[in-house]
Amino acid sequence: MNRSPSFSLRATVAAVLCAAAAVASAQSLTIGFADPLSSLDPQLNNHAGDRSVDLHFWDLLIENKDNKLQPGLALSWKALDDKTWEFRLRRDVKWQDGKPFTAEDVVFSYQRARNVPGSVASFSGYLRTIESATAKDPYTLLVKTNIANPDLPLNLASVHIVSKHVGDKASTDDYNAGRAVVGTGPYKFVSYTPGDRVIMARNDSYWGGKPSWQQVNYRYINNGPARTAALLSGDVDVIDKVSVSDLAKLKQSPNVSVFPYNGLRVMLLQPSFKPGPNPYITDNAGKPLEKNPLLDVRVRRALSLAINREAVVGRILQNTATVANQWMPKGTFGYNPEVKDIAYDPAQAKKLLAEAGFPDGFKLTIHAPNDRYPQGPETAQAVAQFWTRVGVKTQVEVVPWSVYSGRANKNEYAVSMLAWGNGTGEASYALVNVLASVDARKGLGASNWGHYSNPAVDRALEESTAEFDVAKRETILRRSVKLVSDDLGVLPLYHYQNIWAAKKGLKVTPMTSDRTAAMMVTRTSK
Repeated sequence: MNRSPSFSLRATVAAVLCAAAAVASAQSLTIGFADPLSSLDPQLNNHAGDRSVDLHFWDLLIENKDNKLQPGLALSWKALDDKTWEFRLRRDVKWQDGKPFTAEDVVFSYQRARNVPGSVASFSGYLRTIESATAKDPYTLLVKTNIANPDLPLNLASVHIVSKHVGDKASTDDYNAGRAVVGTGPYKFVSYTPGDRVIMARNDSYWGGKPSWQQVNYRYINNGPARTAALLSGDVDVIDKVSVSDLAKLKQSPNVSVFPYNGLRVMLLQPSFKPGPNPYITDNAGKPLEKNPLLDVRVRRALSLAINREAVVGRILQNTATVANQWMPKGTFGYNPEVKDIAYDPAQAKKLLAEAGFPDGFKLTIHAPNDRYPQGPETAQAVAQFWTRVGVKTQVEVVPWSVYSGRANKNEYAVSMLAWGNGTGEASYALVNVLASVDARKGLGASNWGHYSNPAVDRALEESTAEFDVAKRETILRRSVKLVSDDLGVLPLYHYQNIWAAKKGLKVTPMTSDRTAAMMVTRTSK
């Protein structure tokens, strides 16, 4: 049968379109991610979701990869004396609007990041020791510190660099609208739909080499089973924070690969150290107590002993986590092997409560975000049951992260949950942000939601910050771990395992932290 020329043309056009679609699909990546995004402003909040997105648009002066510092926008750095550092910057970097990157951009970034209006998790802790940052010339940065700080390069590996020519006229709203998202990173801004997705396109002129993906669709899917369903249906190519209830199903799928890695993130309970009445701590009749019982170390120890961590890890996390007795996991810098595992001892917990003046217990509320931490609400419910069994009648309230983070930051709750990422791979990160006495002026305690304060811990942080000898510094950090452990400043529960899943033919290789970014995903031959 003869075919008409028009039929042949239509067939050819259809074939070309199909081929083009196949190529586009091969060059695009869709990621379903779990952590909520508060803003596209890379210096607003030190939140996991924000920082994962930031990695696509913005660069760091120094990169922390595999727990080793490597050149980023700075090619090299050295200490000129105990309080002066020199950074040599790359000369081949341009902002995505074509203007050159210079040392003035770094100076501006470090000034801005200290105090971004509306921040509930500031980056100022990383910059707390900087007295001044000046541009010696366009490609040489001098940083003077107010104390000797051998960890300054590591601190700077957490603060993204924004452009001065755009940033000094921009507000957080301008970043969220995309107007100020002019970075030096591997991807360019296309669009942002709050609560839904970020669309980005490859930066072909990226100084670090051409990125693998032409387009990235970064979709927010907070529900674990929904992320799994999206992967299995082909709506997304990669998902993070795989739901433990879906793990077996994904491992059995012939079209999916699972990538589990031991992580640094620890789940902590933060008791409130605010004196006086708290509406979430009452007597058994529901009347607020005049004095906060959580100020008594015996009560905090009782609550810790009442938790069966092995059961939580086995039943709630289905063994995709490891029991924690401190904020750093084994094998990391500052982990203290002398700190013993926390026993499950409800009888001793009841005894301690009685000694503290609460033989009949009291009432308490735990708060947790419902859209942030994998198995977080379920963990809170389990803890509430354990505490209720020893007489502390506990209920759980879960709220959206957008509400939770602001109220927790103001120390309004009795007990907060915090899954802290330990992203630098060593113990001082949590000391600065979670355990140091809250002092916004010094950039300390930005995520110390319970306002824990221990002068000995603060002194240990000061000593470790100024200590250049690595062995001595680790000894100080280990001592700080023991101090916090003995004082029950926080109640550690478990360390997460980081689990990603992807379509066959893709591989996910983790970063030092548990961020999720397109740069982690590569094609395989299988």
